[in-house]
Amino acid sequence: MPAPKTVTLGLLQHACVADPAANLKKALALAEKAAKRGAQIICTQEMFRSQYFCQSEDHACFGLAEAIPGGPSTIAFQKLAKKHGVVVIASLFEKRASGLYHNTAVIIDADGSVLGVYRKMHIPDDPLFYEKFYFTPGDTGFRAWDTKFGRIGVLICWDQWYPEAARLTAMQGAEILFYPTAIGWHPKEKAEYGVNQHGAWETIQRSHAVANGCYVAAINRIGHETIAGVGGDGLEFWGQSFVAGTSGQILAKGSVADEEVLIVPVELAKVDVTRTHWPFLRDRRIDAYGDLTKRFIDRPL
Repeated sequence: MPAPKTVTLGLLQHACVADPAANLKKALALAEKAAKRGAQIICTQEMFRSQYFCQSEDHACFGLAEAIPGGPSTIAFQKLAKKHGVVVIASLFEKRASGLYHNTAVIIDADGSVLGVYRKMHIPDDPLFYEKFYFTPGDTGFRAWDTKFGRIGVLICWDQWYPEAARLTAMQGAEILFYPTAIGWHPKEKAEYGVNQHGAWETIQRSHAVANGCYVAAINRIGHETIAGVGGDGLEFWGQSFVAGTSGQILAKGSVADEEVLIVPVELAKVDVTRTHWPFLRDRRIDAYGDLTKRFIDRPL
């Protein structure tokens, strides 16, 4: 059995306000708290610098985007990472060029250097989740990075529902999959669909841990956000950030409505043990999966 190697994760769960500077200050303060409590890999929730502006299609919201690297959020977290010797995953609204924007996570190593970015590959378009208006689908592909504290993969929110994304990231040796997230209920639907919606969200991610024998960390925001000028009932984010173990078990879980810093130790040696005892990667029939690259398999006439 491999020698134990314990790595401590820090998940930042909080509400967001209309002021981007205040949100950055909040996230940095929570990251400082996480580092002081022993976190070695710290992950923000999805696009923590703003309220979830995709509730409407508003050209003014493009002004919320920033450069990566070189933007204020990346620079601030680089300084924090270097100061505390921690790895940081920061989820940001990226302005890549005029008219070209992405939903992006920047991965910063413990020396403050930028290891790379992951640009969200799957872009939703649902009521109050109008992301196709803002985000160009990612062109980074699915990636994993060697950090000071382990090999990690990063995916973002809507990517959570796609087993292909988790698999392709795990196939690159990722021991932990991080999912910065902004997901919640439509208040009018919560009574009828709320339990099932949240249950499906949690179950699919736990299944990624099972199928790939790795850890999964999902980081979600809290709060009921109504956007000025948009009207309506807004979105009620359900929090409940969590870490799943290599067999899909819940190791730690946040509350529905409270600001929290989840500090979760994980033993990376269990990845190898799990993948050896449940050898799903070994038994994959790659010779039979060619049709996965098709949109749909039509029945013969």
